[in-house]
Amino acid sequence: MEFIMPLFIAVVAVFGLIKKVPLFDAFVAGAKDGIRILVKIAPTIVGLIVAVDMLKASGFTDMICQTVTPLADWLGFPKEIVPMVLLRPISGGGSTALLTNIYKDFGPDSFAGKVASVLAGSTETTFYAIAVYFGSVKVKKTRHTLIAALSADLTAAITAVLSVRLFLN
Repeated sequence: MEFIMPLFIAVVAVFGLIKKVPLFDAFVAGAKDGIRILVKIAPTIVGLIVAVDMLKASGFTDMICQTVTPLADWLGFPKEIVPMVLLRPISGGGSTALLTNIYKDFGPDSFAGKVASVLAGSTETTFYAIAVYFGSVKVKKTRHTLIAALSADLTAAITAVLSVRLFLN
């Protein structure tokens, strides 16, 4: 597996040489574009990080989890994954930390561990993705994007539980 990236770089370089592309100049131009994009989206990312930290520090996410847990139990969701379901659209790092805690506390082969694994692989950090992608092209009206993306995350959570019950339990 270690050879894939060097092989990919070599193929791109050989292809560029065949097409007579000035490789170093193209690389420098791409790096400049990357820095320009980073400068454009940095305020959006910083704002999102501050908002997520404020939600966590205020205890709002804990309050939401406590409110939703009885409903999750009634629906057959493992209560251990409720915080991850709620945090995953907001924070990739936070949800990965929760995933690690689920593995430590219940084991990766437990029902909660399997559901959390499927959930981690089938959902997106919705708010981050919207902020970065729409922010980089200066789209201010996202229309139905947030509702559609959060609906997809909810569908993925439900499907994760059902899939693990049907195929892995």
